[in-house]
Amino acid sequence: MTQVQTQDERLAAIRAAFPKEGLFAEKAWLLSPDAFPIEKKFSNELEQLGHRLFVFQRACNQLYRLSIKGKQPAWVARYLDAGKPKDLIEFSRRKEIRDDLPRVIRPDLILTEKGYIIAEIDSVPGGIGLTGWLNQTYSTFDGEVVGGADGMLEGFRTVLPQGGDIVISQEAATYRPEMEWIAARLNQRMLGVSSSGNPVVTAGADRGIQRTSRPAGVNAPGYSWRVVVAENYEPRDGRGVYRFFELFDLPNIPGIENTLRANAKGQITITPPIKPYLEEKMWFALFWMQPLREFWRRELGEKYFVKLQEVIPYSWLLDPTPLPQHAVIPRLEIHDWREAAKFSQKDRDLLLKVSGFSPLGWGSRGVTLGADLPHAE
Repeated sequence: MTQVQTQDERLAAIRAAFPKEGLFAEKAWLLSPDAFPIEKKFSNELEQLGHRLFVFQRACNQLYRLSIKGKQPAWVARYLDAGKPKDLIEFSRRKEIRDDLPRVIRPDLILTEKGYIIAEIDSVPGGIGLTGWLNQTYSTFDGEVVGGADGMLEGFRTVLPQGGDIVISQEAATYRPEMEWIAARLNQRMLGVSSSGNPVVTAGADRGIQRTSRPAGVNAPGYSWRVVVAENYEPRDGRGVYRFFELFDLPNIPGIENTLRANAKGQITITPPIKPYLEEKMWFALFWMQPLREFWRRELGEKYFVKLQEVIPYSWLLDPTPLPQHAVIPRLEIHDWREAAKFSQKDRDLLLKVSGFSPLGWGSRGVTLGADLPHAE
């Protein structure tokens, strides 16, 4: 490991390592000479959080399916399907993808004085290539980077283990450079070459150090990673697809019907799956609903249920349905959402988020902080 001692030397090394194509299109960066420090206890907590959120998303998928079968309240699916095209709803219910879940999720964490909370779970996250580059770059002078130099690369490789297509829409073009970076690095590793151009060396369990050989079948046309613009994509039988486009954008992607048809026939796999209900922001509100409490306890287990209660902020659905005169919205103690406009600035310290199916639902454009707005707004 190369030890870069001074902050100026570290910053120079970081700048030198930056890809000439960039990582996010048309974005500039404020650089730090040091990785963000976290305590060992927090690091261990994050390691466990991944599996808890996998179990949570599996339970979300199960709740939706039980709702459409009448084995859980019908209003669950009704909420989740609101505003979605009928053909997309029908596709998301196909038995061929019944158990499919996103292979990559990013919980957006907010650090607090008492620990952290989860702002939301993103299953079409940007930053995969960026994080991989950060890991590699900072590991050259810091031996304690979480995941090590290749943690993100190795993790993403398991999503499409024999190569595949990273399909990006024009709307998500900002993220194309980082995806091209990660595809290039994965192809280099597949060929037994490191990002520096040297052969990859691995430690065998019983044979000591050995050079990595090219995997069997590597010359087959399907054994590579590539980045493809969604508008030009033609599915290939047997290929895995990493979907980097939002489902509300489907009408703007020519030929998307061919991709969906190939997925329905089992000719290709797609992750994250074509399930708009899993990408809704309302899951945290459903998690806190009293009528669903026993479902969550059963599906998550008592330990995970309690742990997630600690980090999932209490949330509400903004349903305009009139309440009975004696009823109030839990914890806010108001009878009608319009009453929230009369809250003091302190009491308006709440976030309002639009549906994940809205074009405003990504890039923080659909998030409003009540405390920042005057009463009228």
